[in-house]
Amino acid sequence: MATDRNPPMTRRIFVTGILSFIPLTLWSSLAEERFILTPEQSRIFRSWMIRIISAQLRSGPTPRWEQRDCVGLVRFAVAEALQTHDTKWRRSNSLSWSPLPPELILSAKQKQFRHHWHHTDGTDSAYISALELVQENTLYQGKDPNHAQAGDLLFFDQGESQHLMVWMGNFIAYHTGTITATDNGLRSVTFHDLMAWSDTRWHPSQNNPNFAGFYRLNFLSA
Repeated sequence: MATDRNPPMTRRIFVTGILSFIPLTLWSSLAEERFILTPEQSRIFRSWMIRIISAQLRSGPTPRWEQRDCVGLVRFAVAEALQTHDTKWRRSNSLSWSPLPPELILSAKQKQFRHHWHHTDGTDSAYISALELVQENTLYQGKDPNHAQAGDLLFFDQGESQHLMVWMGNFIAYHTGTITATDNGLRSVTFHDLMAWSDTRWHPSQNNPNFAGFYRLNFLSA
């Protein structure tokens, strides 16, 4: 990741800049052609993703979330945000009585995002590593937190291992990758507190070489 980080980031910034100038009236046809979500769908998706992660933090992991690590949290939250949120789903996620976002209405093609992550070899599957998720399924947004939106990902490259966190707007959520009988591995931390950690490898700052930056899921248009 470190050897080719700058060229991909430059390309992704350029692509993101182009997308920002597309008139809103063209998004519906573009979304159908490329299967990406429209700006309104993207906003609703973000609301569901944040609500789902918050529910895991508050009530503990739902049994349906099987692969519990940092990238597993992202895969689960994406799949559940793209799910139909009926009464049974809401009860199982302890959200029966909570104010919830409007239902996300998707085309048949857009629903394919639920369990289709793109790999470097050109294949798609329901499973993907943190590195490939970022490399093949996101757009780079830079290292400035002021440019991040809720649902964007923080990517840390520690050499032999990579780690994802989720920008929640007012705080950051993540999974440690370790589970014990008394610790489900889920954590939340404010940006300010994370910047104060003694282990500077985890600082989401411009001058931290281990912090690759903020990344946005590439099926979102806003």
